Amino acid sequence: MKSIPFCLRSLLAFVCLASFSLQVRGEDSDPPLQFNADVLPILAENCFACHGFDEASREADLRLDTEAGSQDVIVVGDPSASSLIHRVETSDPDEIMPPPSSGKKLTDRQREILRQWVRQGAKYEGHWSFSKPVFRTPPTVEEVTHPIDRFVQSKLRDAGLQPSPLAAPETLIRRASLDLIGLPPSTKEVDDFLIAYAKDPDVAWQNLIDRLLSDPHYGERWGRWWLDQARYADSNGYSIDSPRSIWAYRDWVVDALNNDMPFDQFTIEQLAGDLLPEARLDQRIATGFHRNTQINQEGGIDKEQFRIDSVFDRVATTGTVWLGLTVGCAQCHDHKFDPIAQKEFYQLFAFFNNQDEPTIKVHDPALGDPPKDAPTTMVLSERQTPRKTSVYIKGDFTRPAEEVTPGTPAILHPLDQNSGSVNRLDLAKWITSPDNPLTARVIVNRIWQQYFGVGLVSTENDFGLLGARPTHPQLLDWLAIELERRDWSLKDLHRLITSSHTYRQSSHQRDDLDQVDADNRLLGRQVRLRLDAEVIRDVALTASGLMAAKFGGAPVYPPIPAGVMGQGQVKRAWNVSSGENRYRRGFYTFVFRGTPPPSLKVFDAPDGFSSCTRRGRSNTPLQSLTLMNDPAFFEFAETLADVIEQEGVAVAFRRCTARFPDSEELTVLRGLDSITAARVLISLDETITRE
Repeated sequence: MKSIPFCLRSLLAFVCLASFSLQVRGEDSDPPLQFNADVLPILAENCFACHGFDEASREADLRLDTEAGSQDVIVVGDPSASSLIHRVETSDPDEIMPPPSSGKKLTDRQREILRQWVRQGAKYEGHWSFSKPVFRTPPTVEEVTHPIDRFVQSKLRDAGLQPSPLAAPETLIRRASLDLIGLPPSTKEVDDFLIAYAKDPDVAWQNLIDRLLSDPHYGERWGRWWLDQARYADSNGYSIDSPRSIWAYRDWVVDALNNDMPFDQFTIEQLAGDLLPEARLDQRIATGFHRNTQINQEGGIDKEQFRIDSVFDRVATTGTVWLGLTVGCAQCHDHKFDPIAQKEFYQLFAFFNNQDEPTIKVHDPALGDPPKDAPTTMVLSERQTPRKTSVYIKGDFTRPAEEVTPGTPAILHPLDQNSGSVNRLDLAKWITSPDNPLTARVIVNRIWQQYFGVGLVSTENDFGLLGARPTHPQLLDWLAIELERRDWSLKDLHRLITSSHTYRQSSHQRDDLDQVDADNRLLGRQVRLRLDAEVIRDVALTASGLMAAKFGGAPVYPPIPAGVMGQGQVKRAWNVSSGENRYRRGFYTFVFRGTPPPSLKVFDAPDGFSSCTRRGRSNTPLQSLTLMNDPAFFEFAETLADVIEQEGVAVAFRRCTARFPDSEELTVLRGLDSITAARVLISLDETITRE
């Protein structure tokens, strides 16, 4: 064998050494992974269904949701010796994980993240949402004083971006008006604001926000936000879906929000107002929150089955609305992803299993005899003799197993049971306790979502292991702590958010933002949001001048077009609306649980079957057809046409958009007859969109 020349041997040695050096340096210089951000989403999506919290469905007795459970398949620091890495990288269909039958498959990048995680020590972290919010001082950003802006602009600058400039004042007053009261500003309100804004923008803006928050329409606008979560409807559901009287609860929500009832008290009265000392009538009415369940009036049903179903709904809704957790997934088995045991579901169930469901009369308490024609509403009241609660095997109420008493999930803070037996009032106080890591975060996130289209946590109804991480975790915690510090005042939270540059900035798209942050998760600009279904109707009513400003009372039925068939009682009821009832804002429209009015449903109004924590915003041809041809919108356009004939098309344009038309727009509109111009204005994208 010939010897290798010295120079060649030196070259080969250098190449080998360099290769080894690069490999070592590549492994040692891996940027550190964050378990919750980088690794947990992979494991949760692909592994936890079979190797997670649910013991009954756990395969091979292997847990990957805890550090202790993963020790048998991970050799810390050595991916090649870890069977976990072998199983995700093998090409053997009998060994590869996730198995082909699951329909899941890891990407090359996901496999590399797992390998890198093992190499870096396979460290686990507690899930961020199960730990109390931690106060962080807003970062220092030059020439930025507002705390929200300091959090947001710090991240923007890290990405080499700047926030957008402030929106035009006409846009700002319309934005704030639609967001806070759900109605567009009048032309006089716009003119007055423009004059004040020219003198002192900050003072003008502060005065505007204060005026809107004190407007009684604020309670209606944000009452609709809450009623979505309360799965409110004016009928019973199921096949008969007959009308019910529970509008007094709807009006209680409006009054509570207008009076800025602290959110912790707002929660307590809805969950357990009847259990407060010497409970007032209004506090009993507040318990209508959990009477918004369906009632089956069909003959021959098992009433206990449907009572149990309503309790299931109450547990799931409580978990969704206040905790942002999919608690209902533990009804039939341990939760497959989050650490919530089936037993814990039924411990929560026990809180809601001891109520009667009376209907009471709503009247002046100074009277005990109420008038015979006094309206009624549906409430909860605690039973003197508690019902027995058991775990139901596979969620089947005919298969009771272990008996349980009221309790809360161990993953969250403990329930104070020093007083012995506990009830719904104790649960409500547990939910609103400063020790609860979820409630304040969940609520500020949902309010943020209303202003920016998506929350700081995009999965607003899932703060569990499968949920998204917050884009601005320190800001989320700061807002949650601030809400509690301000005595749970929602109006203070609204003032805080709307006073920020982040809220007031322009929504115009920018190429530099689109290239770096196409989804606007860094909040470099505001967002254009299509209005909610009821607000679209209200904008058209207000622009036409037909809006009836009556507050409260029984819901009103929208007139239905001639020839539309339906159940006799429904058609008779829907035809009784007349006079001002035809023109009341959409908030007061009678909503059948299964079939909201078509003109609302087409714009994504939710049904009342389950809690809706975020409305969809679809874009379909039916929406344009509704705005152009629905009898109600055509009537609004006819009245707006009168405005055009009497005051000019520019005034009508301003009523719809809050701004003056430019010369080209004015030329086009003046070339149309008044009714056509009015129909165009009501149908404009700008009319039904908040910029």
